Amino acid sequence: MIEDMLRTPSAVRDAEKYTAHNYHPLPVVISSAEGAWLTDVDGKRYLDCLAGYSALNFGHRHPQLIAAAHAQLDRLTLTSRAFIHDQFADFCRELAELCGKDLVLPMNTGAEAVETGIKVARKWGYQVKGVPAGQANIVVAEGNFHGRTTTIVSFSTDEDARADFGPYTPGFTVVPYGDLDALTAAIDENTVAVLLEPIQGEQGVVVPPEGYLPGVRQVCTDRDVLFIADEIQSGLGRTGKTFACDHEGVVPDMYLLGKALGGGIIPVSAVAANADVLGVLKPGQHGSTFGGNPLACAVAIEVVRLLATGEFQRRSAELGERLRTGLEGLVGKGLVGVRVRGLWAGLDIDPALMSGREACERLAARGVLAKDTHGSTIRLAPPLVITEEEIDLAVATLAEVLAG
Repeated sequence: MIEDMLRTPSAVRDAEKYTAHNYHPLPVVISSAEGAWLTDVDGKRYLDCLAGYSALNFGHRHPQLIAAAHAQLDRLTLTSRAFIHDQFADFCRELAELCGKDLVLPMNTGAEAVETGIKVARKWGYQVKGVPAGQANIVVAEGNFHGRTTTIVSFSTDEDARADFGPYTPGFTVVPYGDLDALTAAIDENTVAVLLEPIQGEQGVVVPPEGYLPGVRQVCTDRDVLFIADEIQSGLGRTGKTFACDHEGVVPDMYLLGKALGGGIIPVSAVAANADVLGVLKPGQHGSTFGGNPLACAVAIEVVRLLATGEFQRRSAELGERLRTGLEGLVGKGLVGVRVRGLWAGLDIDPALMSGREACERLAARGVLAKDTHGSTIRLAPPLVITEEEIDLAVATLAEVLAG
C-alpha cells in the first residue's frame, strides 16, 4: 500500500518517542522550504500560513538573508561579548535608527528580551524614579503571552502555561486587556512599567480598542512609568507597519523585538530604548554569551535593511486587505469572528462545527498550514512574500474546510 511507503508516519512516531511532549504539532514532517512553501519528507507541498509565529516574515530562505549567513559562516561566528566584532556596531546602529531609539541591547530569544525589559524597568525604577528597594511593580494584561520563563509565566493568565511552575515571581499586577481605566487605576507610586503586546497574538490576534494604546502612552507619561511594547510577534512588518504601535502613532519607551529579527535563520532578539533607560545597566549586570554574536548580527543587519525599504510593510498592508476581504466573506459560513491587522488574522470558528485543532488538521490535509489557539480559534500569519494568488488559495481552502 502507498501508506506503507510514506516516511511521515515513522518520523512522527520517532519524534513522539524521543522528545518531551511540550508541544502538540500537526503530523507534518518538513524537509525543505522556499518562500511561502514547505515540502515534507514525502514530497507533499504546503502553503505556510504560520511563518514560524512571525519568525519567517521574509519567507523561507530569503536569498539576501541566506547570502549574509553563508558569508559570515566563512569568517566568524562567535566571540562572546568579551570582545567586539565587526558586525556588532552596524547592527546596533541600524536597528536603533529603525526604532528611533538611542541604544540596542541584543539577546537571543523573545523571552530573553522580555526578561531584559523587566530587569531594566526595575533598575530604572530604583535608580531613576526612586522606588523603594524591592517594591517595584509592573502592570501587565490578561491574556498576555510574553514567553515561558518562570518569571514570565508568573503573570500569565493561561493555566496551561502557568500551572505547577510556582512559586511565582511577585511584582506584577494583571488588568483586563484594552481597559484603560483599569490600567490607570492599577498604577501606583511604585509602578515602574506597563508591559503590553500592542496586539495579543497567542490570544487570537486580539486588537485593542481604538485609542487604547495612545491612552496607555499618555498615562505612562503622566505617571512617570515606562511603556514597554512587546513587538516580538507584531513588529517588523507583520501588521502593515514597522511596528504595531505605529498604527496609532504611539512610541513606547522600550521595544522588545525578536522572531523576524533573525530572518528565520538564527535566534535574534533585542531591546531598543533611549540612553536614559538602557543606560542604567552597567558591566556585569546583564548579558548573554551568544547575544549579538557575529552570525546573528550579520543576518539581522540584512533584516533591518529589508525593512528600511518599506517594501514589506507595504506588502503586508496591501495583501492584508485582500486577506481581510476574503475572510470576512466567510463570516456566517463557518466563521463567527475575524480580526485582521496586516497579514495577521485571528479566526473564530463556530465551535458547533469543529475545534481549531480539527480545522488545522483539515487544512493541512489540503496543503495549507496554520495553527490553532484557545479552542475554536486559529491564526493565520503567512510570510510577507506571499502572493495574491496564494492568499486566495488559503482563503478558498479554508472555505472548503468550513463547508465540510
